[in-house]
Amino acid sequence: MKMKKMMSKRNRAAVVVLGDLGRSPRMQYHALSLARQANLEVDVVAYGGSDPHAAVLENRSIHIHEMKQWPRALQQLPKLLSPLVLLLKPLYQFFMLMWFLCFKIPAPDVFIVQNPPSVPTLVAVQWASWLRRSAFVVDWHNFGYTLLGLSLGRSSRFVAIYHWFEKHYGGMADGALCVTKAMQHELAQNWGINATVLYDQPPEFFHPASLEEKHKLFCRLKNNIGSPCGVRDCVSMETLRTSNSDSNDSLFTTQAETDISLKLNRPAIIVSSTSWTADEDFGMLLEAAVMYDRRVAAILNEDDSVEEEVIWKSIYNGRQYLYPRLLFIITGKGPEKEKYEEKIKRLHLKRVAFRTMWLPAEDYPLLLDLGVCLHTSSSGLDLPMKVVDMFGCGLPVCAVSYSCIEELVKEEKNGRLFSSPSELADELLELFKSFPSECNSLKLLREGALETGLSSRWATEWEEHAMPLVSEVISRHYNKFSKAM
Repeated sequence: MKMKKMMSKRNRAAVVVLGDLGRSPRMQYHALSLARQANLEVDVVAYGGSDPHAAVLENRSIHIHEMKQWPRALQQLPKLLSPLVLLLKPLYQFFMLMWFLCFKIPAPDVFIVQNPPSVPTLVAVQWASWLRRSAFVVDWHNFGYTLLGLSLGRSSRFVAIYHWFEKHYGGMADGALCVTKAMQHELAQNWGINATVLYDQPPEFFHPASLEEKHKLFCRLKNNIGSPCGVRDCVSMETLRTSNSDSNDSLFTTQAETDISLKLNRPAIIVSSTSWTADEDFGMLLEAAVMYDRRVAAILNEDDSVEEEVIWKSIYNGRQYLYPRLLFIITGKGPEKEKYEEKIKRLHLKRVAFRTMWLPAEDYPLLLDLGVCLHTSSSGLDLPMKVVDMFGCGLPVCAVSYSCIEELVKEEKNGRLFSSPSELADELLELFKSFPSECNSLKLLREGALETGLSSRWATEWEEHAMPLVSEVISRHYNKFSKAM
């Protein structure tokens, strides 16, 4: 359905992200919908870093304005000066935001701001909306004070002050969106904020990919998957041989003339996107991997004295075991990445390998087999957006169980839930038994994930829930100032 153009004086919106735009997919999708569906010019104010999706970069109605970040030299200050940084950094960010929102971009009809972070974002956007006579909508992804509480403790005075700012300035917005019904209830009951639920949904560019597209990706990633930093594991030996032999072969696929097929003894690919932060326990995934490795060896009655390379050589020569090798591809950037990479190097597993890399959004549809989500939510009220993208590609997910995750992951339909490394290891054993030919449970979950992904798309969700709110907020604000004039 073609959308009607909003009543608007300036025909302009501003999307504000105090973070890396390339790692803020929901705000990228807001920008696309405002440009495509609401026919507005859109200014995006955010940090640089990762590239946004090509659809954002190519849209002529979207104008990206990159702010300067807190100087790197000041990020290395001693912990003794942490209280000083907690005061100075928000001040620096506040003045940077005010400069861009009040002077660098044209005055918009509405600011749409991501929360968290809350301080100083909500303060700056509220002040800018008042100075520029614009409406102000908060998109609640989570609660900032709960994230700060992970590092400082919920009883910290800084957390209490942060909570006050978040509640006070969040409540001053002209409208609010949020990601779950649980969060909507919390905002209404304890914050006095009436929010509209806008569920994350995959955009149209997340879809199941053809085998040819997957083959091209695997050939392109040969070096990344090969033997990074000299690591030897169940994947590196075979990757080295395919790299040296036939350029039309990858670890997972083979090509003869124009025919492409999946290898029968290929590893199963499990993808997990993480921010490497405290609200995602990556250690749980490492423990589950170790348990899978040991349990497979026990089921197959393998002698502990059998060397790893003997098993790897037999796999390379075509032997198929009851349980496959697992290759975990871990994407994302964050503060704890290097710590866990060191732990991975010390594992020495027979049938499990890990690769950490940054994949652009366009490559997600090309990954195979299974997703794992470690997100637990600092508030217990938000949902992991990467799971939505995985469903859009027909990829089922095993996710950590917490209070509202069942709004997204449906047990036995599109995924599985787990509460411990042991439970995850059991699920991997069940789903990948007799891989790749007889995995009926995995096939059913894949069908359910695809059905979930196709049932609703971002553009439809935005048109039904966000568009009426944004249109009403702009019209109400416009009418208020028209009467005042």
